[in-house]
Amino acid sequence: MSKIEYTVRRSTRARRVRVNVHAHAEVEVVLPARAPERAAAAAVRELRPWIERRLGEAHEALARVAARAGTVPYLDEQLTLQTDAGRSRVHRAGQRLLVPDGDPRAALERWYRRAARAEIAPRLDRATKISGTPYSDLSIRAQRTRWASCSPDGAMSFNWRLLLAPAHVLDYVVWHEVCHLQILDHSPRFWSLLGRHWPDWREDREWLRLNGATLVL
Repeated sequence: MSKIEYTVRRSTRARRVRVNVHAHAEVEVVLPARAPERAAAAAVRELRPWIERRLGEAHEALARVAARAGTVPYLDEQLTLQTDAGRSRVHRAGQRLLVPDGDPRAALERWYRRAARAEIAPRLDRATKISGTPYSDLSIRAQRTRWASCSPDGAMSFNWRLLLAPAHVLDYVVWHEVCHLQILDHSPRFWSLLGRHWPDWREDREWLRLNGATLVL
């Protein structure tokens, strides 16, 4: 039986041991501040079947990413990467993205972050106008375990990687968070409200569950 490699991160906010399998097939164990180090190994042993299944899914997703062959998704489009010597910033020219020479992923992420604000802000403004529930702030982040969040004071945060998904999935996540402006939990009342605004939420949530690991550069 092969050994599962993992990293350990301690968190003052964690109340229990948590195991994360990230998109790049990396296993992370989150330990509460006072938990003994051996708790990480115990969690990995206990969750081994689940971890192996998630690692398999991650490797399949990475293979699908590798098969893009010089292209990247952008909502409902597929953009071709074109190296431009001497360039430091990514620039879009029609269906092409002009990228720096070498590994362009850092520059691409910066470009996607800028684009995410431009794509998400008008969607959020439109949805909150329809729902009658204004938000207080919008931030674009690179959360490792979330697609978006809504704080009790109405601050919205979205993962830039949503731009690697189809447009209808991004729209679903926007409406999901807008509904949290009224109902912060995931009670039946919340899902009923979401269903009134976005009837296809089940299909889009399932799409994210099955394909979320492919939303990487």
